[in-house]
Amino acid sequence: MKEEVYSPKQLADAVVEGIQEKKGTDIVILDLTELDNTICQYFVICSGESNTHVDSVAESVEKYVREKLEDRPNHTEGRENAQWILLDYFDVVVHVFQRSERAFYNLEALWADAKRTDVENLF
Repeated sequence: MKEEVYSPKQLADAVVEGIQEKKGTDIVILDLTELDNTICQYFVICSGESNTHVDSVAESVEKYVREKLEDRPNHTEGRENAQWILLDYFDVVVHVFQRSERAFYNLEALWADAKRTDVENLF
């Protein structure tokens, strides 16, 4: 296994760039480092407009992180229907949602104690 040569924050930032590459919207970074009993250090959450868009945003994140940081997700879920794709990089977990799924699960409210950073949409 490759030794990590970047910080979880750098990984989260690379994920955001990958999302922006395919025009994912409403990007939120939840910093979980100050909370007890969390599964990772950061959640990065964004929205896509359709199954195709959600899938393309997730692929862009994987490609960008692989090229920039030479890393791959440990686990992925949701590719079958592309309503919610999860990419697990251990310290950073990426959630790419269709809007209706994001509203239903409302992870931002579930983790409301986390420090929240909203990333401005580029377009």
